[in-house]
Amino acid sequence: MAERRTGAKKKQAGTDVPSRLAVRKTYKLYLGGAFPRSESGRSYPVTSADGDHLANASLASRKDARDAVVAARKAFGDWSGRTAYNRGQILYRVAEVLEGRRAQFVDQVMTFQGATRAEADRIVSATIDDWVHHAGWTDKFAQVLGGVNPVAGPYYNHSAPEPTGVVVVFAPQNAPLLGLTSVVAPIIATGNTAVVVASENAPLVAIDLAEVFATSDLPGGVVNLLTGRVDELGPHLAAHADVDALDLTGCGQRAVEFEKTAAATLTRVLRPGPEADADEGVWLNSTPGTTRLAAFLETKTVWHPIGM
Repeated sequence: MAERRTGAKKKQAGTDVPSRLAVRKTYKLYLGGAFPRSESGRSYPVTSADGDHLANASLASRKDARDAVVAARKAFGDWSGRTAYNRGQILYRVAEVLEGRRAQFVDQVMTFQGATRAEADRIVSATIDDWVHHAGWTDKFAQVLGGVNPVAGPYYNHSAPEPTGVVVVFAPQNAPLLGLTSVVAPIIATGNTAVVVASENAPLVAIDLAEVFATSDLPGGVVNLLTGRVDELGPHLAAHADVDALDLTGCGQRAVEFEKTAAATLTRVLRPGPEADADEGVWLNSTPGTTRLAAFLETKTVWHPIGM
C-alpha cells in the first residue's frame, strides 16, 4: 500500500524531505453572496506594511461594479422589509462569527498595518464591538430619528425614517477593518444594501470580512464587495442611475468630482469627514454616534385627521 503523504518532514537516507507547500488563498470579489473572480480576469499585487508580497487581489471592472449594483438592488426589498429585530439578530451573528475568527484578523491587522499584537487586538475587539453596537440600533433608530410632530390643527402627524436604498461605499483607505466596519454597519443596520469599494492598498482584510458575512446569515446581496482602483470604479458608480446614495469617505481628492457626477441622478451624498484619511487608531478613538445611521435614511411623514 502506498504511503500517504502527511506533510511532516521525514528522514530518508539522511536527507530531510521538505514539508508540504501551503495552500495559497485565491482572493476574489464578493457579489450577491458568492465569490466570483473579476470578469476581466485581472488582478493586482498586494503587499504587507513591510513591502512583502502577500497575494494578488481581483481588479474589479466596470462590469463587476454593475453586477454589484444589480445584486444590491435585488436584495434591497427583502432586507428592508425584514423586522428590525431580525436585522439586529443577523448583525449580532456577524459579531459572533468575527469573534470566532479573532486570531486570523489580529494577524491580518499586524501584517497590513505593522501594528503590534496588543494594538491589533484592540482594533479587532473594537470591530466586533461595533457590530454589536449597530445590532442594538436596528430597533431603536426609528424612535430616535422619527416621532410625532406638533401641528396647528386637528391632525395627527407622524414622521418615520425609511432606508434610502442602494448605497455605494468607498471604504477608508488606511483603516481596512475597523474603518470599513464603521461605514458599512450603520448602512445595513438601517435597512439599506451596500456596494463597497474596499481599501485599494489593503483589500485582503475586506475579503476575509466578506467570508464572515457569508457565514453569518446575512442574505446574499446585502453587502457586495469590490477590490480594485477607486479611479476606475468611482466615476462609473457615481454616475450609475440605480445607485441611491454615495459614501465618499475613501475617495480622497476625487470626492468633489464624484459628488458633481452623482448630482445628475439626484444621488444622496455623504461627504468625507476628518477621519477619511485616518488610520485605525483614529477610528478606534471615535464615537459611532447617529450621524452615519441618519445619513442614508429618508423621512416619511403621514398626516391623518384626529377623530376619524
